[in-house]
Amino acid sequence: MALKCGIVGLPNVGKSTLFNCLSNAKAQAANFPFCTIDPNVGTTTVPDERLNKLADLVKPQAIQPTTVEIVDIAGLVKGASKGEGLGNKFLANIRECDAILHVLRCFDNDNVVHVDGKVNPVADKEIIDTELQLKDLESVEAKIKKFEKVAKTGNDKEAVKIYNTLLKVKNTLESGKSARAAGLEENELPYIADLHLLTIKPVMYVCNVDEASAKTGNKHVEAVREAVKNEDAEILIITAQMESEIAALETYEEKQMFLGEMGLDEPGVNKLIKAAYNLLKLETYFTAGVKEVRAWTITKGTKAPQAAAVIHTDFEKGFIKAEVIAYNDYIAYGSEAACRDNGKLRIEGKDYVVNDGDVMHFRFNV
Repeated sequence: MALKCGIVGLPNVGKSTLFNCLSNAKAQAANFPFCTIDPNVGTTTVPDERLNKLADLVKPQAIQPTTVEIVDIAGLVKGASKGEGLGNKFLANIRECDAILHVLRCFDNDNVVHVDGKVNPVADKEIIDTELQLKDLESVEAKIKKFEKVAKTGNDKEAVKIYNTLLKVKNTLESGKSARAAGLEENELPYIADLHLLTIKPVMYVCNVDEASAKTGNKHVEAVREAVKNEDAEILIITAQMESEIAALETYEEKQMFLGEMGLDEPGVNKLIKAAYNLLKLETYFTAGVKEVRAWTITKGTKAPQAAAVIHTDFEKGFIKAEVIAYNDYIAYGSEAACRDNGKLRIEGKDYVVNDGDVMHFRFNV
């Protein structure tokens, strides 16, 4: 289950610097790989210390973390919804993403020119929001035209539901708000799924600050907090320039020393990747054996057969049971055998909802 995040923002906000830091995330994840798919797309690992601790106990031949695909979406400027600045190409790239990382410039530096001549992250946010909302409005209005006539007759109840849902989204967009603010019910979401709306995607605002503000933020960050307080969105503070310096260091020890000097516990890009993972309500379960200790990504609330399908669809089709050990129990007792001997290995059936960190082994028959 690959997670795909798109980095958006105006020019000169630190977007490309952040992408380049993520490109070097292999350095923070020890021997885990980063690979470039094309010049503005990369895949990096989700940092998870639990995976390393399980590997220390099991001593497998291989360790396989879960991954995040990062897309550096350039070209978003005022008028992007009408095709300005290669807008159509890059808006299409956002459609393919699961979540949006919206980078905002929250630092003052006369040597880095702001596209509008002054630092105002809230105004920057509104420019991007407006372009995405206008593009969504275009999509919603086109679909409304298809359903309007049949919905108004009242004979087709499904068409009425679709039409009413589209009107709800249209009104929200026209009021200058994103589609995620429309307050749609779970059963209404399928009616707009085919539109792949840009502003219904989960968003995280990444406030790019100077080094002095890395721990506490600054007036620009506070302005962003106030502006998004009614949105269902997260805020993360990061110093892209400092992250690039950390990424350039050769060894893990050098990185830890640098972080210690700055009063930080881990690189900001690690926090960003973890936060993006949480943003999409994702969790991790593990499989642990001598051949491989591996992390698998599932959505919160996933039941055992569907979790098994992430490994292979046959596992779900022929699911019999799951052998489950809670992560904390595995660490406390030190091995699967010890957990089994102490009654910490549970047998769970088809209705079991997998917990974050479960160490699992599936029994199936196809």
